[in-house]
Amino acid sequence: MAGGKYFEEFKIGDVFQHRPGRTVTETDNLLFTTLTHNTQSLHLDEEYSKETMYGGRIVNSLFTLSFIVGVSVGDMTEGTTLGNLGFEETVFPAPVRIGDTLRAETEIVGKRESNSRPNTGIVWFEHRAYNQRGELVAKSKRVGLIKKKSAETLDSTT
Repeated sequence: MAGGKYFEEFKIGDVFQHRPGRTVTETDNLLFTTLTHNTQSLHLDEEYSKETMYGGRIVNSLFTLSFIVGVSVGDMTEGTTLGNLGFEETVFPAPVRIGDTLRAETEIVGKRESNSRPNTGIVWFEHRAYNQRGELVAKSKRVGLIKKKSAETLDSTT
């Protein structure tokens, strides 16, 4: 059984608060950065980073993006998504540092029925992440292909 929501269950303007939050560790940053072959010194070299405008290392922004999408899956799309169609806009207005605790929320900002797949719909999600001080650290608008509940009913009766 799906844990996510079907296309018909998403309403424009709905906001979902995702839990649990996550305190970003040294290991998170190191593993994600090295697994993705991102050798940016801002993420790996404390001495180099001390001399930058940040005054120390900052967490790989793609870790933050992965967190805000990943933490939403259980609440929203587990078993009901057919995949990402794309990311339309992603911004990182403030850096994330090792030791920051992130929380995320998602707002439904658009939806429409699919023109080519009658058993699906397209949903626009705006994911947002905040640190422990309530500062917005990431925002991303993502488009997903979502099953219709009526399609699941049809599938189970055939």
